[in-house]
Amino acid sequence: MIRPFFLENGELLVLDQRLLPREERWLCVRDCEGAADVITTMAVRGAPAIGCVAAWGMAFAARDLAAVNSGDDVRREALREAGRRLVATRPTAVNLPWAVTRMLGVADATPTGEWTERLSREAAAIVVEDLSFCRAIGRHGLEALPPGRLTVLTHCNAGALATAGYGTALGVIRALAGEGRLARVYADDTRPRQQGARLTAWELHREGLPVTLIADTVAGMLMQRRAIDAVVTGADRVAANGDSANKIGTYQLAVLAAHHGVPFFIAAPTSTIDMACGTGDDIVIEERDPDEVRRIDDVLVAPADVDVFNPAFDVTPGSLITAIITERGVVRPSYRESLASMMQK
Repeated sequence: MIRPFFLENGELLVLDQRLLPREERWLCVRDCEGAADVITTMAVRGAPAIGCVAAWGMAFAARDLAAVNSGDDVRREALREAGRRLVATRPTAVNLPWAVTRMLGVADATPTGEWTERLSREAAAIVVEDLSFCRAIGRHGLEALPPGRLTVLTHCNAGALATAGYGTALGVIRALAGEGRLARVYADDTRPRQQGARLTAWELHREGLPVTLIADTVAGMLMQRRAIDAVVTGADRVAANGDSANKIGTYQLAVLAAHHGVPFFIAAPTSTIDMACGTGDDIVIEERDPDEVRRIDDVLVAPADVDVFNPAFDVTPGSLITAIITERGVVRPSYRESLASMMQK
């Protein structure tokens, strides 16, 4: 199974996703700063995956602080500062602060002398849970999607590389394939960082699943030709009313799907659902380096000084989402009520 990271000899080895598919290089993360760096630079990406890596970053910080000759209050404040450092790396995905808050809760309930073992166990538990959540999302997706063999469109990468393994949106697709119900996957290339081309196409092609790579601009034509049975994407944050932030370009897919009568699904674990966030208007949208648009890799494809607007995410209103598939089950509109009911279980 494809895994974006694994623990070995007390260090976290992280697959550098910036180099895929040309090269498979593993980066060694030994401390909190290393975890923050691989998240900031998008060597690791995908909301659940960065939550897992942040959890290990907190475990490493706790281990290092436990060895420092200082008072408990100083150590605890330093761990909170490590958490703030990690949370600041990428502001949109809620799994990141969720994981940090969970790790801090464990630290608050644990003597500092026991931090190393206890927080390492918690980070490992978060990883195991995420993998089990992805498999459960896949199973629930089989019930949520239309019956029969399906041709599915997906955007960006919500696969094994974006999680602890298996994937959310690609978890649904893998489950379809396992039941003999997958006819084909169309994968948007996903400008400007080409995660669909570099990562989703790589994952599915490597596993021998029927995948066709398309430019983002081809999706509307395929829907017009009735070649798409369903759209399934992941999410980085889901608001209490069902509005969902995902990789830039997702919103326009939802609009196209609504126009052509194609069901549109979000697949995400409950750790991605932020009930404290009322609507999509409250989601902070990360803006990234303009050179991500001006260049493809190191090749300049636009005037070097042209103005660029480069949001990493957009928000799809809940009114355009057919259902949200989680590890606890499938929720449908009205999302404010259905999400609140599910999250109370």
